Amino acid sequence: MNPPRFCRNCGAPLAPTPLAGRLRLACAANCGHVEWGNPLPVVAALVERAGRIVLARNKAWAAGSFGLITGFIEAGESPEEAAVREVAEELALVAQAVTLIGVYPFARQNEMIVAYHVVAAGEIALNEELAEIRLIEPEKLRAWDFGTGLAVRDWLRRRGAQAPSPSP
Repeated sequence: MNPPRFCRNCGAPLAPTPLAGRLRLACAANCGHVEWGNPLPVVAALVERAGRIVLARNKAWAAGSFGLITGFIEAGESPEEAAVREVAEELALVAQAVTLIGVYPFARQNEMIVAYHVVAAGEIALNEELAEIRLIEPEKLRAWDFGTGLAVRDWLRRRGAQAPSPSP
């Protein structure tokens, strides 16, 4: 993500300025504006429907690229509410159980991902954002090493830790 070049208050150029122990972009005209670079909170839902995991491909993504259901948290909405809403909007499914998986940095997009496991029911109907889905048996699900893949990794680890031990 490219940092802004101009002050959003007065339009003057931004310049690297030492503040709070680091270099920050601050207004060169000294209007007081500082770009702190705080990450944007987003949600991700690892959706489980009828015992299978729903992976989706956004229309903007390359063919063969699939991920979790994601979206922005709206004003006045908790992260859990946002995850439930995104599942309903993007897949037309109703959440039956929602459990926090964890919180993960996504530096490439300057985002902080709040990820949930959402057990949902209903008939899947894709909204205008999604091109296609895949339904994956949990045993075949594989994590990826960035973004929402870290939540998949942690969910798989917990799931494996909760599996019954094999009988001798």
